[in-house]
Amino acid sequence: MSASRQIVVFDRVSADGYFSAPDGNLNWVVPDPEIDKEGAAGIPGTDTILFGRRTYDMFERFWPHVQGDGPAPDPHSPGRYTPEMRAFATMLNQMKKIVFSRTRKSVTWNNSQLVEELDPHEIEKMKREPGKSMMIFGSGSLVSQLTQHGLVDEYQFIVGPMLLGSGKTLVSGLPAVTKLELIEAKPFPSGNIRLRYRRAA
Repeated sequence: MSASRQIVVFDRVSADGYFSAPDGNLNWVVPDPEIDKEGAAGIPGTDTILFGRRTYDMFERFWPHVQGDGPAPDPHSPGRYTPEMRAFATMLNQMKKIVFSRTRKSVTWNNSQLVEELDPHEIEKMKREPGKSMMIFGSGSLVSQLTQHGLVDEYQFIVGPMLLGSGKTLVSGLPAVTKLELIEAKPFPSGNIRLRYRRAA
């Protein structure tokens, strides 16, 4: 039986290929209302978020505490509030969240599930279950493991107009070259570019 659900990676990266600064911060991200709007419009196509431990820790500290109505804060840009961030907060707080971690003993965020080990066969089984796409934000170690096993279907990168010079790369430790097929390249007035790739057949 072929997989019906897709695993989609979404990450912001610098023009020189880093997805976070050396200390892990994302304050270099260039805000973009158009990208926020398109991201909010795509929310109905996703029902599960997959996390590595570090990214889950960051999200858990911030998003459950976004309360009330109206615009919500943008974690990348202090002082910036948008309706799209409100939609994102609502999505995150309601959706199923699976965090892969050997060190965490429990999770308290709404609809979260803790999994100690990443089992490729269990992921394949999840992909065959009825449902919508599964999304990954950040989580370089998780993305690397899933890529090694050929389980990521699509990579969406927002390439920002800056050079960090150093930092953390999203994917590492691959035993061989992984070929991708470009399905979209869209520039935005902010200087950001969205690149969408799928795993080549």
